Amino acid sequence: MKIDFNKNYDGLVPAIIQDVTTKNVLMLGYMNEEAYQKTIDTKLVTFFSRTKNRLWTKGEESGNVLTLVDMKLDCDNDTLLISVHPTGPTCHNGTDTCWAENNAQNFGFLTHLENTIADRIQNSDTEKSYVASLFAKGINKIAQKVGEEAIEVVIEAKDNNNDLFLNESADLLFHYLMLLQAKGFKIHDVVEVLKGREK
Repeated sequence: MKIDFNKNYDGLVPAIIQDVTTKNVLMLGYMNEEAYQKTIDTKLVTFFSRTKNRLWTKGEESGNVLTLVDMKLDCDNDTLLISVHPTGPTCHNGTDTCWAENNAQNFGFLTHLENTIADRIQNSDTEKSYVASLFAKGINKIAQKVGEEAIEVVIEAKDNNNDLFLNESADLLFHYLMLLQAKGFKIHDVVEVLKGREK
């Protein structure tokens, strides 16, 4: 890896720290060549502290270390993207990230959809919300609906109409997310099971 430490007058390059699992950005630090080498050697992310004017291994006092998983160099050879396994909160203020965000797994639109379902369950009128009305009928009705949607996906899979197949697949996924919440779970819990099966 040919990092251009000489591009900046102070010999430092930005190091963006990302959780390897959640893909959330945890913090931004700076490395000089010595900090980079120490990170490689120890597998613990080490920065050059501009305030302390010395090398600083993240967590050297708190124990909240960042264990190195991978490093990537950007197209200009002057910025690092470092994937880590964090131990504890990353920010010195005690938050998961330096932007005071929770370092929770996020599945993009599916997480948004889960949050929408949860909001409809809690805050919507059963006469105005399909989600609220289905939940009001209980888990047996939700499970039955998942079964119906699964059968429709199978039927459409045997046909050649891709639009119908995708629409029925969307219906199945939507109702499955509802069933997960009815059982007290989210997609994250299923992903954890799948990760446990990974070989």
